[in-house]
Amino acid sequence: MSNNELERSLEAILMVVDEPVSELVLAQITEVPTEVVLETLHKLSDSYSSEGRGFELRQVAGGWRFYSHPDLAPMVEKFVLDGQSARLTQAALETLAVIAYRQPISRARVSAIRGVNVEAVMKTLVTRGLVEETGIEHETGAILYSTTSFFLEKLGLNRVEDLPALAPFLPDVDGLDEVLATLTE
Repeated sequence: MSNNELERSLEAILMVVDEPVSELVLAQITEVPTEVVLETLHKLSDSYSSEGRGFELRQVAGGWRFYSHPDLAPMVEKFVLDGQSARLTQAALETLAVIAYRQPISRARVSAIRGVNVEAVMKTLVTRGLVEETGIEHETGAILYSTTSFFLEKLGLNRVEDLPALAPFLPDVDGLDEVLATLTE
């Protein structure tokens, strides 16, 4: 693998990670010696810094990851907090509905109900101020989530109990009563 191919491969991988990835893992994926990967990561990091990019490649928590440049924090914060006029995805809406009707609820329970991993969606909902951590489940130690007052405000509700009943919005399906029971327990 050429240096350019390795650089491009590392950039592509690091662009999609949610948490820092070690040079050992990157070496295994790219099938390049760890020392070469580490040298290339340092080279990329130095290059981004010298070019004054809006992002940095940092080595943290035993791995590597892209981060927005610290001096752009006000702009990023403004985007995250004020620039959220974009609509929620279908996955986010479904997750929010599960939380709204089952709160407080753990992320694992939401994942079990939806049948998919909801970690990224939960982060989005927390970031947008629609969901917040509200406690710890005693049996498992899992963090519990509930909707926020901002959520109620956006829906024009005074309290969670004012949410509409689910049954009128669901199709007639055999076994629907059991599904509804799991959502409203």
